[in-house]
Amino acid sequence: MADPAAELATMAANLETKTGRSLADWTGVARNSGHAKHKALVDWLKAEHGLGHGYANLVAHKTFQSDAGSADGDDLVEAMFAGPKAAVRPIYDGVMAQVAALDGVEQAPKKGYMSLRRAKQFALVQPSTKDRVDLGLNLKGVEPSGRLEASGSWNAMVTHRVRLTEAGQVDAELGGWLREAWERAA
Repeated sequence: MADPAAELATMAANLETKTGRSLADWTGVARNSGHAKHKALVDWLKAEHGLGHGYANLVAHKTFQSDAGSADGDDLVEAMFAGPKAAVRPIYDGVMAQVAALDGVEQAPKKGYMSLRRAKQFALVQPSTKDRVDLGLNLKGVEPSGRLEASGSWNAMVTHRVRLTEAGQVDAELGGWLREAWERAA
């Protein structure tokens, strides 16, 4: 399973290597930008400083992060699997282990799902019921077949869905679909 703290440290180190400025330096720049909203700050960092979306999003999150009462990514993930959905956590962990093998993936936890981005969103992982995790994939032009079904009305942010009811279903075939969606999001 991926270690979010280690991934954050790696991303922060890569930001400094790539730009010559530390994450702390970037949050200082961001605080002085005059932008008070996350999206506006991300857009500004991308347009004015040439940061990629993942780095700009990281800087924005750290800029607006409050020490009191804010839910960080770990808290959001834990909340997703609180109560009856705890039983499907091994499925999620298996998917995220496959995601960890892909370079440059931004994990953006939301209230009920994990968004996975490269240059754009390529997948999402959602504990939909106490018995199932849904993996949404952006694979425009790929014909649904077998486990890989059209997303239909389930989620408009993705083109396909794979319903996972046991950890053993997180296999090489699923990993191939994840990699293809990741490659397309470059």
